[in-house]
Amino acid sequence: MDSNGPLLQVKNLSVRFGESWAVREVSFSLNRGEVLGVVGESGSGKSVSTLALMGLLPQATIASESRELFLRDGSGCIDLATLSEREYRSVRGQHMAMVFQEPMSSLNPLLTCGYQVAEMLLTHRLASPNEAKAQTIDWFQRVQLPDPEAIYERYPHQLSGGQKQRVMIAMAMIAKPDLLIADEPTTALDAHVQAEVVELMLRLQREEGMGMIFISHDLALMEHVASRVMVMRHGNVVETAVTTELFSAPKNAYTKGLMACRPQSGNRLRRLPTVDDFATSNGPTTVEVTPTQREAKHLELYSAPPLFRAESITKIYPGQSKPAVNQVSFDVFKGETLGIVGGSGSGKTTLSRILLGLIPATSGHWNYQNTDLLVLNAKEFRPYRRIMQLVFQDPVSSLHPYKTIFETLFEPMRVYGLLNSSGSSSLFSKRHRDEGWARAAALLEKVGLDPGLLERRPRELSGGQCQRVGIARALILEPEFIICDESVSALDVSVQAQVLNLLNDLKDEMGLTYIFIAHDLQVVRYMCDRVLVMDEGKVVEHGEADALYENPQSEYTKSLLQTI
Repeated sequence: MDSNGPLLQVKNLSVRFGESWAVREVSFSLNRGEVLGVVGESGSGKSVSTLALMGLLPQATIASESRELFLRDGSGCIDLATLSEREYRSVRGQHMAMVFQEPMSSLNPLLTCGYQVAEMLLTHRLASPNEAKAQTIDWFQRVQLPDPEAIYERYPHQLSGGQKQRVMIAMAMIAKPDLLIADEPTTALDAHVQAEVVELMLRLQREEGMGMIFISHDLALMEHVASRVMVMRHGNVVETAVTTELFSAPKNAYTKGLMACRPQSGNRLRRLPTVDDFATSNGPTTVEVTPTQREAKHLELYSAPPLFRAESITKIYPGQSKPAVNQVSFDVFKGETLGIVGGSGSGKTTLSRILLGLIPATSGHWNYQNTDLLVLNAKEFRPYRRIMQLVFQDPVSSLHPYKTIFETLFEPMRVYGLLNSSGSSSLFSKRHRDEGWARAAALLEKVGLDPGLLERRPRELSGGQCQRVGIARALILEPEFIICDESVSALDVSVQAQVLNLLNDLKDEMGLTYIFIAHDLQVVRYMCDRVLVMDEGKVVEHGEADALYENPQSEYTKSLLQTI
């Protein structure tokens, strides 16, 4: 490789796990100071490709003998394809580094944040212990962490999600590598923190002149971050172009499908297009919901009495003086989708847990059909759990890893006595299981899954399939009201579109009512009839979704919407 050539040159990279190809003959280059965006669905090979570059995959999985992986540093070229594990350890951190998607699982919970970052300098013998500590504190200031000296001594569990991600960025950049790989670094962050972290990474990347590979399923973010974009599908590169050209005139049908999946602010479609819609030459058939149609729907929706009413709900955790939820009041009407947005720590999740009876409120009322649910004890509240369900954010970890999908769906039916079969009430009664199997199979079909998946466990399903199982589990008790707590934030855009369409279809078909909590403001606007904006435990603004987004009244809402 020419020492004056690109910072990174990749040719014919292939990765295979058993008989399955994860990556097939991928080739690309990256110049110093350039940001290359990599997009694609889950399983497209994005992360696997970069893990191979970092030498973090078993050597046996690298299937291409003709591959070329060259990294150019200040003194020459490093042939990554020929490095041993020991040689790779001297390259990682000093010449190439990675910011992982989930900072909590990437940081060692038993070591302080400061030590983990300083260790990067000590391992490569770039500083003495005292110098490493001083440089770490300096980098904590550069990544805008509050009170860097205190955070140096803190453990990961003592930091917020955004703060942990900043620690990861400091760790990756402290040795000033030539190449930085960011793998979905903002997926779990709210809109404000996401914008801050992205701007921070881009500023530091420009200051240090390093090359960056930025992996994300957020196409709007990619348009802002990358100078070039590479689109991957099924382990192959299907299209690469300068960002402006790719977003203005994509050539590949798959790329067109990815871009159409995301809700747009300019118009409101009855159903979001999906990648599969672009498999035909004609493309998707879209139907727009007009403002007049939306207004007529809302007139009918809000002419009836509320289904639920929250009055002055407050939550103060023991040992804290500042309320996590502070005098929150709102109505929920049958058949609507009420959105709740706000930054981390605004009280969204705490409020949802109170509404579902998972934690007690300090004060306030949550009324359903003239019954205040907050004054009920656990036994009295139990019948109401059937009508109120929750779809969790993480579709994999919210399912029992050792239970089959059938066992996950069968248990709530048995507990609430929904099975009509006579005879033994044993969990393994054949009549009960046969009836439960039939109900579970029918429900899987309703959420767009093959009933054959009932015999599988969560680890055998994709993230999108697990989220549909989570929706099926919420529906198995035939509820009236479902809280979706960041239920699509972990999904790529194509699967996200499918799940959002499914939620809307089920709402119409089954007469469901939703509270939809999310940090993706475009998704909230698309899904919701009304929106509550929360900050520091309070509702700072609420109103019809389109009106609130087009004419926000509070300064906090304005700043939140500026991050789109």
